[in-house]
Amino acid sequence: MGGDAAGPVPTDQHDFALWEKRVDALMVLCSGKGLFTVDGLRRVLEDMGENSFETMTYYERWIASVNQNLIEAGAYTTAELAAKMSQIKARGDTYGEASDAAR
Repeated sequence: MGGDAAGPVPTDQHDFALWEKRVDALMVLCSGKGLFTVDGLRRVLEDMGENSFETMTYYERWIASVNQNLIEAGAYTTAELAAKMSQIKARGDTYGEASDAAR
C-alpha cells in the first residue's frame, strides 16, 4: 500500500470468477458512458484506508469504488440500492433457491 514493502508479487495466473469479470465489464461500460473517470475510481480507492486493502480483495475494492462513483453520478440512490439488494437477497443463496422462489 502506497509504496510499503509487501513482499513478493505472485505472478501465477488464475481464472477470474464470473462476478469479477462483470465488475471489469461494468467499469468499462460506465466509464464509457461518462458516469465516472479513472481518477474518480482511484479517489474512492485511496479514501478507503488501509483496512480495506487488508480485508478486501482487488475486485471487492473496485466494485465498492464503482458503486460509490455511480451514487455520486446520480445513477441510483443508496435507498434504491438497498431495495434492490433486499429483492436479490429474498431470492435465496443459490440459483436453485432463486428458481424455487420465482415459482
